Amino acid sequence: MPITLITGIQAAGKSTVAQALAERLPRSVHVRGDLFRRMIVNGRVEMGPADPPAEAVRQLRLRYALAAAAADGYAEAGFQVVFQDIVLGDDLPWVVDRIRTRPLSVVVLAPRAEVVAARDAERRRTRGKVAYRPGDQAVAALDHALRAATPRLGLWIDTSDLTVAETVDRILAGTDSAAVA
Repeated sequence: MPITLITGIQAAGKSTVAQALAERLPRSVHVRGDLFRRMIVNGRVEMGPADPPAEAVRQLRLRYALAAAAADGYAEAGFQVVFQDIVLGDDLPWVVDRIRTRPLSVVVLAPRAEVVAARDAERRRTRGKVAYRPGDQAVAALDHALRAATPRLGLWIDTSDLTVAETVDRILAGTDSAAVA
């Protein structure tokens, strides 16, 4: 399992699960795709919920390509890589194609939308971290995009009723079904 790509919508638990998985592996790296977005100091164009500007899409693809290259570099150096980012719809096979290292596993965290909304509210309350504005329909829209428009690659896990440790156990037990190449 040299590279495992973990994806899902915002507040699905990607960062927490990816870190916990990396901590269980003997020689590992956690590549956080969002770091490449945050490196842009001036000129960053954020993705929006609908009809993002062309520049936002270009920057998103750049972020994915840079994170894939970093994941490959760490894997070539002998590390097991857990690469985590929001990769939905047609972007998922696009990112899979950018990662050269094999075997490659894909894990999609897919908790129910109401669970994501509750997790986001808890993160806002305890850490001041906000993925969604209260009352907006973004959680439902992203959940729909995940389930309706994202190819069924790898291992999909409904983490609604799982702890982080149980989710990592499922990932480790499901390595064969998560393999995409």
